[in-house]
Amino acid sequence: MPITEFLERNAKERPDEVCLVEINPEMKETRKLSYKEYDLIQPTASPYFRREITWRVFDEKANRFANLLLKRGIKKGDKVGVLLMNCLEWLPIYFGILKTGALAVPFNFRFTASEIEYCARLSEVNVLVFGPEFIGRLEEIYESVGRKCHMIYVGDGVVPSFAEDYRDMTADMPSVSPDIPLTDDDYAAIYFSSGTTGFPKAILHRHRALVHSCRVEQAHHGQTSKDVFLCIPPLYHTGAKMHWFGSLISGGKAVLLKGTKPKYILETASKEQCTILWLLVPWAQDILLALDNGELKLSDYKLDQLRLMHIGAQPVPQSLVKRWLTYFPRQQYDTNYGLSESIGPGCVHLGVENTGKVGAIGVPGFGWQTKIVDENGVPVKRGDVGELCVKGDGVMVEYYNDPKATAETLKDGWLFTGDMAMQDEDGFIYLVDRKKDVIISGGENLYPVQIEDFISSHPDVKDVAVIGLPDPRLGEIAAAIVQIKEGHTCTEADLEAFCHQLPRYKRPKKFILTDVPRNATGKIEKPKLRRMFGASNLVDAQNKA
Repeated sequence: MPITEFLERNAKERPDEVCLVEINPEMKETRKLSYKEYDLIQPTASPYFRREITWRVFDEKANRFANLLLKRGIKKGDKVGVLLMNCLEWLPIYFGILKTGALAVPFNFRFTASEIEYCARLSEVNVLVFGPEFIGRLEEIYESVGRKCHMIYVGDGVVPSFAEDYRDMTADMPSVSPDIPLTDDDYAAIYFSSGTTGFPKAILHRHRALVHSCRVEQAHHGQTSKDVFLCIPPLYHTGAKMHWFGSLISGGKAVLLKGTKPKYILETASKEQCTILWLLVPWAQDILLALDNGELKLSDYKLDQLRLMHIGAQPVPQSLVKRWLTYFPRQQYDTNYGLSESIGPGCVHLGVENTGKVGAIGVPGFGWQTKIVDENGVPVKRGDVGELCVKGDGVMVEYYNDPKATAETLKDGWLFTGDMAMQDEDGFIYLVDRKKDVIISGGENLYPVQIEDFISSHPDVKDVAVIGLPDPRLGEIAAAIVQIKEGHTCTEADLEAFCHQLPRYKRPKKFILTDVPRNATGKIEKPKLRRMFGASNLVDAQNKA
């Protein structure tokens, strides 16, 4: 079955139940909702900007957009790009695309103009739907991209001259489904890799993979129609959307929060009575710091209904989870591992019943198989490090228009993740590091994640990233970029002394105290750090070694 059937089922069975809420704590509602298309979106009385829609309205909006695309000549197999910040229109537009049989192609909102141009060409988009934040970037590349695909603008203010207005165009479109025949094997979406090793790759998925992710999410976290999911990460990313798929399959409500400040997160969870919270590591760290220093008090919020907090998208320090559970002892916790190539989170997960194994990414997820192999593809014995491979209905079809990269990554149905991992005697998998991030120092393999996990346990450390710097004698040395908690004092000498608990070969040879950059999905931007501290710090690194 195609994933659109879940939406249509919810619209029939729960037509008047609120399914999506958009909240922006930093924006007051000053607009006049005069557009016909907006007549069905209900603003509510609130000290901050808030909108909501029901399942019936969600489905009708998706149908309107689908019928608009069909009227503009979009057909099954075409590609429609989505370049929007999180908003109430995002998901109805996504599902409207799917209902036509076209492929939804979400773009990272941090893409530069050149990256947008590259990805639009790579994925061969026929239409690009965009918001006001991207007008300037699209103006830069209009001659090369805009003349080859139709542009649709979603937002307030003056519509750019090179685009048409989404609201005006969809206002009079039929709100009934276009009934385009779809199957599990039809192509559904193209997602882009994070581009940590260069320009992003285009990842092709079928409807089968999207439906599988719905079932995986519900199997892991037990969503019901009574759950309220607080969604903060960007919807262009498979992580956010596929966790929301748990709300889709169960008919539950989701809240799209535009803001990551600790106060906003706890306030929204309290006011909207959220039961499930998905965080990235930096946001969880910020909440804990705000609670530690008294900036926030749990007594000011109603959070007893919160039953689950889970984290994914990057390795999670054990110390963070332990601290979290001291503040929220009755909450369940889960770690989720996945890739865009495996339709996001869930191919490996810890499981809410396994908090005693915090530090592991977990066991094979619902409907997934895993293996850990050496450089020849031969499974390693438990306790040894190798490359993690996964297999299941969520594995991508291919890297679109990149057969070489596809052949390197997909082998006999197995997805070679590029992540180095090991499995303990109980079958739990521990992420060691990215294959390309392993540091070889004096012939020893150093796995940055292991060193980062240790340093993050220091009480003064907020965030840490370990990278390799070139060294003429050892080949590479480990350098730790450390972000100290605000108001705390910690020196390089203090960190060096702390790391004496590590085996000598694992100790960083250099410490750099500065902010640790992370992208919109919470991953450490190690290529950026290598550019910042590589060649320019070579002499210091040599002296330290």
